[in-house]
Amino acid sequence: MLSLRRKDIVCQQAVELVTDYLEGTLSRRDRRRFEAHLQACPNCSTYLEQIKETIELTGQVEPDDLTPQARADLTELYRRWRSE
Repeated sequence: MLSLRRKDIVCQQAVELVTDYLEGTLSRRDRRRFEAHLQACPNCSTYLEQIKETIELTGQVEPDDLTPQARADLTELYRRWRSE
């Protein structure tokens, strides 16, 4: 989970926090800051709504639903994305 240090968050941080926000794992303080950013940023608000809609339309994928190769490919893709 991304640790927030500044009072205000920027869009890149907000995008990185969407999953934690939707899963309810943000601290109360970070959740308030995230929601304050959403109120002031129509782009991030739209992004959050798009993610919610995607989840609603696609349902939930469980780890056992993926082949071992698909899990490995997604894990590698995530690691490359995080290292950029």
